[in-house]
Amino acid sequence: MNLDRAVMAFAGIVVLASAILSITVHPYWIGLTIFAGLNMLQASFTGFCPAAVVFRKLGVASGTAFN
Repeated sequence: MNLDRAVMAFAGIVVLASAILSITVHPYWIGLTIFAGLNMLQASFTGFCPAAVVFRKLGVASGTAFN
């Protein structure tokens, strides 16, 4: 798995988990979905993703999106 796929998988897990938590636990969990969406939007413009930095430090092989 390369860095790009790891970041996308992590974002998907965060969005799905927060959606489920907002339905089952409390509606304010939707804020995590909003945060993830805003983070993905800013990463698309700036090329900087905090999750990519963490995954790179964990030794995930580099991809093409987050250099």
